[in-house]
Amino acid sequence: MHSLLKSLSFLLLICILTACKPAADSNKTVATDISGADFAQGLSLTDHNGKPTSLQDFKGKAVVLFFGYTHCPDVCPTTMLDLKHTMKLLGKRADEVQVLFVTLDPERDTQEVLAKFVPSFDARFIGLRGSVAEINATAQVFKIFASKVQSEGKGAYTIDHSAGLYVFDKAGKIRLYVEYAEKPADIAHDILHIL
Repeated sequence: MHSLLKSLSFLLLICILTACKPAADSNKTVATDISGADFAQGLSLTDHNGKPTSLQDFKGKAVVLFFGYTHCPDVCPTTMLDLKHTMKLLGKRADEVQVLFVTLDPERDTQEVLAKFVPSFDARFIGLRGSVAEINATAQVFKIFASKVQSEGKGAYTIDHSAGLYVFDKAGKIRLYVEYAEKPADIAHDILHIL
């Protein structure tokens, strides 16, 4: 009987502590808050329609920026699919968000290739490219690691690269770094927080 009372008391204590635990804070982001960072301040590239494009062009929208390449076997298409699902979860608010895909492989990712690849995930998504020098400089500004790795076959290669997302608020200020493989529901939650 003493053992039963002890067990019930312990169970009651657990229930009370659980009930007193604060609920998850919907005002906090899942991603890393990098507000005020002194890098990732801008870019000036060409979109998949041939139009010169900068981050300033999207003031009034939250911007999600991803660096990748179209020949990527796994990380890039997976991330783009996650962003497609994120936009669906945002519903009508998705129109307040601009997803930008910056190629790290301008030699293969021509304007035409980007124009087929990027909007295939969502017609609102925009692919960006530039010369090799422009892409390298942009990657450096955003602290993106990228390294070409030769594969078997003539001219075959992959690119090892950073795979996170940067999120900017409607004023064009850097706010979040979203790690690779974050769930679309969490990305959507964080974007709504920024909006």
